[in-house]
Amino acid sequence: MATTQLSGAPGRPGEVCHAEASRAQAGASALFAAGPAAPPRTLVDVFEASVRTYPDEPALDDGTVCLTYRVLATRVTALARRLTAAGVGVGDRVGVRIPSGTNELYVAILAVLAAGAAYVPVDAEDPDERAALVFDEAGVRAVLGLGGNVTAAGSSGTTAGGGTAVGGTTAGRTTTSVTAPVSPAASVTATARVTTAAADRAAATTRPGPEHDAWIIFTSGSTGKPKGVAVSHRSAAAFVDAEAALFLREEPLGPGDRVMAGLSVAFDASCEEMWLAWRSGACLVPVPRSRVRGGADLGPWLVEQEITVVSTVPTLAALWEVSALDEVRLLIFGGEACAPELARRLVADGREVWNTYGPTEATVVACASLLTGAEPVRIGLPLDGWRLAVVDAAGDPVPMGGSGELVIGGVGLARYLDPVKDAEKYPPLASLGWSRAYRSGDLVRAEPEGLVFLGRGDEQVKLGGRRIELGEVDASLRALPGVAGAAAAVRTARGGNQLLVGYLVVSDGWDQPAAVERLRAELPAALVPLLAPVDALPTRTSGKVDRDALPWPLAEAADPGPTEELYGTEAWLARVWSEVLGVRVSGAADDFFAVGGGSLAAAQLATRLRSRYPAVAVVDIYQRPVLRDLARLLEGSAQDETEVRTIAPVPRRAQLVQLLVLIPLFTLVGLRWTVGLLALGNVLRHAGGYAWAPTASWWWVGAGAVALFSPPGRLAIAAGGARLLLRGVGPGRYPRGGSVHLRLWTAERLADYSGATTLSGSWLLRYARALGAKVGPEVDLQTLPPVTGLLKLGRGCAVESEVDLSGYWLDGDWLEIGPVKVGAGAVVGTRGTLFPGARVGKHKIFSGSYVVRRMA
Repeated sequence: MATTQLSGAPGRPGEVCHAEASRAQAGASALFAAGPAAPPRTLVDVFEASVRTYPDEPALDDGTVCLTYRVLATRVTALARRLTAAGVGVGDRVGVRIPSGTNELYVAILAVLAAGAAYVPVDAEDPDERAALVFDEAGVRAVLGLGGNVTAAGSSGTTAGGGTAVGGTTAGRTTTSVTAPVSPAASVTATARVTTAAADRAAATTRPGPEHDAWIIFTSGSTGKPKGVAVSHRSAAAFVDAEAALFLREEPLGPGDRVMAGLSVAFDASCEEMWLAWRSGACLVPVPRSRVRGGADLGPWLVEQEITVVSTVPTLAALWEVSALDEVRLLIFGGEACAPELARRLVADGREVWNTYGPTEATVVACASLLTGAEPVRIGLPLDGWRLAVVDAAGDPVPMGGSGELVIGGVGLARYLDPVKDAEKYPPLASLGWSRAYRSGDLVRAEPEGLVFLGRGDEQVKLGGRRIELGEVDASLRALPGVAGAAAAVRTARGGNQLLVGYLVVSDGWDQPAAVERLRAELPAALVPLLAPVDALPTRTSGKVDRDALPWPLAEAADPGPTEELYGTEAWLARVWSEVLGVRVSGAADDFFAVGGGSLAAAQLATRLRSRYPAVAVVDIYQRPVLRDLARLLEGSAQDETEVRTIAPVPRRAQLVQLLVLIPLFTLVGLRWTVGLLALGNVLRHAGGYAWAPTASWWWVGAGAVALFSPPGRLAIAAGGARLLLRGVGPGRYPRGGSVHLRLWTAERLADYSGATTLSGSWLLRYARALGAKVGPEVDLQTLPPVTGLLKLGRGCAVESEVDLSGYWLDGDWLEIGPVKVGAGAVVGTRGTLFPGARVGKHKIFSGSYVVRRMA
């Protein structure tokens, strides 16, 4: 973890101003600074460095196509040239609206950066009105859409995907008006004519500098209008470099790591996902949006995709089985408070779990804490280049141990597009001599070990990791027909699910279904609240709405029973709905999403339903949102568990293949005997009197002995054959007698007949590495490694003799293959067995014991 300098306490020298130093002499104040920021560079520099270093390593894999860094760079360059031809240059802004979970989305983002522009992301599922508002506020020059469609845009307006009038001034350049709509087919040609400087731009460099913007993210605004926050390349690259220096210091991220990309690119934490991968030569793995909605369904996907790095919100991680994170060695939480129980459950040997904090206005993450499972859960200490202060109402730092507002300074400070808003939120901090500082509005307690988050000091909230300004929701509610007054608040249902509730004072003309439809068309899904009409809104003495006094549970939910009499599965399902949503179910015709359900609530509901109906999936809730329909589906999914399992014999074809394979294997054994006999014949012939003895050149005998008897020769035959035979075989479940089973059987026999099974000492470590196993330093291995190569041995671990590390077993008609991991410092005793998927933490496994899954 980055060492932190506290005023009045020793630490690594950082960027501490003179005012801080003088204050340190008077006593320990709540001031925090880490080391200096990394040297200035751009995200383009970061990406190009990885392309040069890791050209043939996987960089982007959406499950359909896997792109190496070299191929990804080629595609990015091609699209960047199209953008340049369309008039996009350094300092411009380009909207990006492409569905999540695709390679295309991330190629587009990199291409915008390579063209010298800043990307302005909008979630493809957000309403068109929201997209138009964001692109208009940002003054984008063009919008990148699905299929690489480049649509011209101007500061006067834009559309989500059709034609647009282009005119006015964008990013300081005067453009020429285009009055006709721009079709997708002709958009690039039309856009190329929108600027008189296009020819000059094509000749000039498109490389951005550290001072240029990298991205513009829009957050919820208190006036009902989203606010744009621009982050420069200097800040973005400093953030990327600071995190690289912070996480996994002993075994840094690199090729072979796979980083989950599950967050919307309209959410600034998605930048962390992207650049954790691309700065280190790891592979970014986009998650299909259907998987993200599934919540608990994302767990099996993590295993299937061999994900090793996850950055997510605690609410989503809480839905996963712990075993789904067995391969994950870096887990980063952010976006909302992390519960101590969740931290205790997920902290494990061989995995770093971090809790991070940072507003969009300070470039994603400002501070972080390595979790140990102990309380309290902290938000930690600053990244290199960031500075933190905890101040009182007067703007003076509080003493260490005191509480106050968190103020952020340093290299990570972004800026608002609105200069008035920027001056308001980034004023100087005179007490410390900071010329510019961001007042977060968050209340924290300052402790030398790291900051402890206490809550918000205003009306900004976090819901599902997304920062929401309640004023934006209020404004949309007040604009509804038949609404006299409105206020939004976040409430927690009995099942722990957080809900955004819109309290309304309604009058004549109120139509709730129509209001819901209008909100869904205007707001992102996360901002559409559950509507709750009330008689009046409680107020404080100041006249402002007292959100804390708004009723909860709702009066209609006080009795969780339905107003319509329900029976059997419908009655049970209604009770579960009420626990998840915190609202009353009126009858079998209720629609889950109409009464307040969202994507996260659907994931939580699916998790609860699986306790009785294991086959249910989140998609079932989307396809059958009506209670009656979902109940019928659940009843139909119940299966008879008394079914008798019949194990079929190995197919005749597989038996025949095994017999044929034995021919070359026995030939190998014969060659070993032949070399020995020729060596004996040479000796006898040399001794005289044995003219009948077969002979051969000693050169041939020596070569045969090296290849067939020496440790290097036996290792090369066994490991080389296994790598060829098992190429592409990974953890999973395969049919007994199928192709994978036969290939594995052949690799095992080859190791046996080649003599590799008699290797010992240091040759066992060399054999393991040759098979593809990951072996740390100072490892003591005294047993055979698995021919699958799916073995990881941590630093200083010891595996004694006769331990079964084969990593596979036959279960009836199925072959189970899984990885085996032995953590740093662990000891596995003689004749122990580690089953497929076994993971041993820092423990000693006694002789004769077995590990089925995990010992953290």
